[in-house]
Order: sequence, then C-alpha cells, then structure tokens
Amino acid sequence: MTVDGMQGESNKIFKNVVLLARDSMYVFIETTPNIADANPDDFLYTDNIEFDSGTNLQKVALLTLVKDAVFLYPKRLSNGNTETVTFDDTALSGFYLDENDAVNGNELHFTNQKPYVIYGYATVPEGKTVTFDAGARVYFHSDSGLIVPQSASLQCNGKASETIKQENEIIFEGDRLEAGYVDIPGQWSTIWLRNGSTNHSINHVTIKNASIGLRIDHHDESTVSIKNSQIYNASNYGILTQNAHITGENIVINTAGQAALACTYGGNYKFTHCTFANYWNTPNQFAVTLNNYKPGLNPVASDLVQATFNNCIIYGSYSNELYLDKNSQASFNYLFNNCLLKSEAGSSNPLYNFEDKTHYNAIILNQNPHFFDIAKNKLNIENTSAAFAKGNPAYIIPLDINGKPRTSPPDLGAYQSMPFPK
Repeated sequence: MTVDGMQGESNKIFKNVVLLARDSMYVFIETTPNIADANPDDFLYTDNIEFDSGTNLQKVALLTLVKDAVFLYPKRLSNGNTETVTFDDTALSGFYLDENDAVNGNELHFTNQKPYVIYGYATVPEGKTVTFDAGARVYFHSDSGLIVPQSASLQCNGKASETIKQENEIIFEGDRLEAGYVDIPGQWSTIWLRNGSTNHSINHVTIKNASIGLRIDHHDESTVSIKNSQIYNASNYGILTQNAHITGENIVINTAGQAALACTYGGNYKFTHCTFANYWNTPNQFAVTLNNYKPGLNPVASDLVQATFNNCIIYGSYSNELYLDKNSQASFNYLFNNCLLKSEAGSSNPLYNFEDKTHYNAIILNQNPHFFDIAKNKLNIENTSAAFAKGNPAYIIPLDINGKPRTSPPDLGAYQSMPFPK
C-alpha cells in the first residue's frame, strides 16, 4: 500500500500523514493473494483499511476477485515479435494449441478444474479436435478468439445444470469481470469454424459479449450440431454462417448489432424450438436473416438448399425481425412451421406472403411472446404468452433448453413455459 506516494512501515502502517486544506489523499493498494486465501464459494478475497483505533476506529472494506486460471497466449519469438497465425493472407496475433505443452499439458482438452484465459487467437491444429468438458469456463481478452481450421473439430460437451450457477454449462465470455462489463457487447472476437472444418458438436454452451458469437464458414457435408445453447450481446452477429450445414435445437439468441442469426450465401439449415430475438434498439437489425449470395459488384449466388424453422419464436424491437434476401441465380428454399414471427413486410413482397403454405404453416404474426426479462436475457415465457401451447407435436423436442420436460402441445421457442418468479 502507498499513501500519496509514500511507503509505510512494512508497506501497510502509516502514521502522522498530513492532509492539507483543499488537498486530496491517494491510496493505492496492490495484492497478490493465494487462491487458498479466497472464499471457496465466490472466489472473493476481502480485507480492510483501518483508520485510527479504539473508539475512533473506522474501516474501509476492500474486495477483489481471486481465481486460479490457466493462461494461454502467443509466445514471444527470438526476433522479439509475437507469435502469429495466418488465414486468408492475414496474420493474427495467435498460437496453436499444443496437446503436449510442457506447462499446461494437453491444451486441446479444456476441463472444469480451472478457468482458462486466452490472449490472441487460440487455434486448433489441422486434423485435431478441441474438447470442452461440462462446466468449463473460458475468458477471452480483447481481440481474442478460438479458430477451428480445415479438418479440425470442435466438441463442446456441456450438460443441463441443476442451479442458477450453470455448473454444467460451458461458458465463453470476455475477461473483464467487473460488474460494469456484464452485458457490454464486443469485448472479444469470435469462435470461428472455418472452411473445411468438420464434425462439430455444441451442447449446453453460453457465449456472451463477443463481436460474433459463432462464425461458421462452408465446410464439408458433416452437420454442425448446436443444442441447448445461448448467445447474448454480440456487437455484430449471434451466429453468422456462410453456406454451412446446421441442425439447431433449443437455441436462444438475444441482442446483436446486425442479426441474431444470419444464414448467408446459401446452405442447409434446420432449427427446432429456438428463440431468436433482437432487442438492439436500432433500425435495420434483425432476429433472422437469410440470403443465398455473396454481395459485391458481381454477386455470387449459392443454393439455399433448406432453411426450415419449426416451433420457433422470431421477435424483437424492430417492426420487421425477419429479413429474406433472394438472388434469382440460385435456389432459395425456406419454410416456417408453427412459428411466432414479427414482420410488417406485407404480402406485396412474395417472399413475405404469409398465406403461402409452401413457405408458412400455422404462423402467429406480430403477437407479443411476453418474455420474462429482455434486459437480463431471460426469454422465458409463461401461460400468458402468445407462444403458449402453439407448437406442433410433430416437431417436439422432448426436453427444453433447461432439461425440463415439454408438455403437448408444446410451447414455441426454447423454453417450456413456467410461472414467472415473483
């Protein structure tokens, strides 16, 4: 501890410190506590600054978070530069995960024993698989992310949790743990499944405060499976795909600068019991965007083989939360079955002809789902919701995102309806 730049006895005891009229006193404190000194329940380390003694004793409480973590970062090279990884002729500050690292052991296996803090882009070597156990916690520094390149795979093996601590959820978020950063978008970059990556499985994962939560490029014909997962507060996209092949169940996305879900340049998609919402509160942002081309002076089209949404909610703060953008040079196949949609586009555009049974079946249009708490990303519903018991049992996923059994007929979206907490 220093007081006005002075060091006291044993760096913590100060006597007869003079404070002049209209002056200020600056006290700086640095601590390096052992993890054993922290409260094991919340990882908080507490102390006090004491002023005076006896009956005049006053205390100022000190509080800090202490966590033992595995730190992963680019190495400093012999030439003084920092290690990089290169994709599309662009060098990024990053490194390859090592399954035989001398310090960390197998860096391709993220356990729940300690949190992980990543600086730069952690990259999976080609042909390798990175695995995340249930309960793993990963914190990304600014301009950091995870890259899964050609022939590499991502396996996220989360499980349903029993408490609000999400003890079995895999959580990816930024490394700023102060309360003011809880819901700040764009604190880190993305999880990027690049062209040619394969055999991805994502289950019970929460992704918070990224630029793009999941970026999924065209890859082989293997399907990306995303189940029981949440993505919140992305500064650009919750999920951004480019000619990908995805099956999604019980996905919740809320608040993104451009779109919660953007399926671009065609692809093959099937989403069931998902809640796609966008409450970014600016015009021209959407909950769901579909297109079948790459824009530019000479747009390049690619078939949207399938984009099927079953028992889903697509809603948000904007008058049109569904954006369909078709290029006539490639197929554009989409189908919404038993979905709650927010759209005022009108049937003058044939893409939004909600009476067209080849594209829309049993649609609920512009009725509020009455989510529990949008600001806190709690998109649960109860029996007053327009989505209550409006699903088709033919598409039912037996358990909701929290592992709760669904009733029949099921509710729309990722959550089984329950009374809101009082």
